[in-house]
Amino acid sequence: MIDILEITSLQNPLIKDIRSLDRKKDRWEKQLFIIEGIKLIQEALSSRLDLKYILYSEKLLTTNEGTKFYEDIKDEENLLKVSNQVFREISNTESPQGVIGVGKFDIREIEEITKSEKSLFIYLDGIQDPGNMGTIIRSGDAFNIGGIILGGGCVDPYNPKVVRSTMGSIFRLPLYFCNNSLEFINKMRKSNFNIISSDLDGNPLSKELLREKSIVIIGNEARGVDKDLLQLSNIRVRIPMPGKAESLNAGVAASIIMYEAMQARNLEL
Repeated sequence: MIDILEITSLQNPLIKDIRSLDRKKDRWEKQLFIIEGIKLIQEALSSRLDLKYILYSEKLLTTNEGTKFYEDIKDEENLLKVSNQVFREISNTESPQGVIGVGKFDIREIEEITKSEKSLFIYLDGIQDPGNMGTIIRSGDAFNIGGIILGGGCVDPYNPKVVRSTMGSIFRLPLYFCNNSLEFINKMRKSNFNIISSDLDGNPLSKELLREKSIVIIGNEARGVDKDLLQLSNIRVRIPMPGKAESLNAGVAASIIMYEAMQARNLEL
């Protein structure tokens, strides 16, 4: 094993920069985010994500899985070793595996949507729960949609909790960010997108509705879809539920709609 200079001080400028990525403001200023754990870094590497750094500690080499993974990454030019103490301070997990990546994200032009060959996009209106956001991104990847559009009030998808819950899908699924929801939805209507809002008082969801070029709006966990967006929708839909539950959480509801859309387009799992 080649000896690598070990970073042992929390005052190291690089370590300070990495610790700052816990804050959304710093993530977006630097367009960098934290990726922690063997599986996620493997996914990032296989997805050819631009990894600025990979940091590891001796903790990584205490398991067979970690040792094997180290053999895969030991020749990476951006590999850095840190002490176990430093690693604990930059880790965001309860049971760290001893490896963290710092990945770069790009901000896509939202105009790409009108040029996409994909016919289904999900618009998120104020989704604030990291678990819901992660589920929606993961399902979007699984069901091969065109991408996720994040409107105002949404949790940052590059939040470490969201990144972990996507299980790597965030490296593959296009994400778009919308600053003016009403202007955007109006523009998409003019571009012949069918605008569908999820609404407990809507019509029962049917596959026929999902065969068209569509943007499906999923609302905030507490208040649902904003009333102005509802008014701009071509149709409002609900998922029929014969049981006694009053509603589904946003992640589950979005996943069901994406699955139904995939079925409507005769795509295979």
